[in-house]
Amino acid sequence: MNDMENRTSCAHIPRIHSPQLLILLALIGFVGGVALVAGNIIGSIVVPGHDWVSDTVSDLAAGRFEIIQDVALYGYAGTLFALALATAHLHGGSWRWSALTLVLVLIAVFVVIIGARNEYGDGDSEGIVIHIYIVYAMGVAFVIGFVLAALLYREIAEWFSRASWVAAALWVVGAPIFFMMPTAYDGAWERGLGVVSMLWTSGYAWLLWRMARQPDAGKWPL
Repeated sequence: MNDMENRTSCAHIPRIHSPQLLILLALIGFVGGVALVAGNIIGSIVVPGHDWVSDTVSDLAAGRFEIIQDVALYGYAGTLFALALATAHLHGGSWRWSALTLVLVLIAVFVVIIGARNEYGDGDSEGIVIHIYIVYAMGVAFVIGFVLAALLYREIAEWFSRASWVAAALWVVGAPIFFMMPTAYDGAWERGLGVVSMLWTSGYAWLLWRMARQPDAGKWPL
């Protein structure tokens, strides 16, 4: 048994049963992240009077051009679902793998609901106003997901573990500030948090790609 196997025998190292499936899920993970960024950029350009510094993403998900941001959000939800499926595929036996899978699914559902319930953007107060509560829940879920990933991948890919800790720290500090800061700047701040999340999911997708190309755990860390 080599050093990698010795160090990780108790860490529930995953087994890759289908590298082709992992590659497909990694590609979906990349595409959804690109869709999120592209939708935000295009929406900010075509929506009249939109100010990306002071206006939040929710403002783009309402009105005449709401379809642009909705597609971007649903595309990113697809990224999260793909990463959840990949995590389930890699499941190394620890409860943390199950927890990360569930958290990613929950975040994906939250993103879909945020796209569908955009009371911030159109001022609609009919029915149950749940947007803000979903945003709170999503923030907590992201932090939990970052921490779980940091713990699960510390022996497999140290760079991703460290990146996950950084993402968790940025969200723990940045998310509460977002809800307290002046509306003149909250749009840019929100997008900053979104970039952190998008870079993290893209990093996860890149790690999955590398794991699929090198499925022999004896040759890890990556």
